[in-house]
Amino acid sequence: MIRAVDVPGQNSLASDHDPDPVVFNAVITPHRSLTARGLVTLFAGLAALTSIVAFRFWMLGAWPVLLFGAAELVLVGVLLSCNHRSAGSMERVTLYADHARIERTTPSGRRWETALPMAWLTVELDETAHRVTRLWLCHRGRREEIGGSLGESEKRDLAGAIRSALDRWRRPRFDNPQLQA
Repeated sequence: MIRAVDVPGQNSLASDHDPDPVVFNAVITPHRSLTARGLVTLFAGLAALTSIVAFRFWMLGAWPVLLFGAAELVLVGVLLSCNHRSAGSMERVTLYADHARIERTTPSGRRWETALPMAWLTVELDETAHRVTRLWLCHRGRREEIGGSLGESEKRDLAGAIRSALDRWRRPRFDNPQLQA
């Protein structure tokens, strides 16, 4: 999910150590439609169905199915909890007047920051067939992937929004009534 705040000429999102005005800001979080309660309900339903099937096979004499059912439930439980835990990650892409900053936060709260100069900054959308679309911010051979948790259409939308912000930053429109005849 993307929450983009396009703020040309405003300094409302700049932090104390970044006095530059914000040109563009996007917060990217993984989309999770299942709440914690829904996750527990899903797992309980799956556990009930697996138990019914495993019990039926146990009654027929195929007791190893019970062990495989238990192993399946453990694996599904671990994978669902890992998926739910990763919902706390976040990525923020902020374009300032002189640099672009990419901040990544893991679910445990660990943060990474990368800064790229705005001069010659480009946006690349790698749409190779039979592969996941990748979105890159590039500057003179240095590439930083952004939006890894987004789908293809969301990556295209984000690429378009960043390109538009870069275009407005590179070609500002001056509305000076004295220069108009």
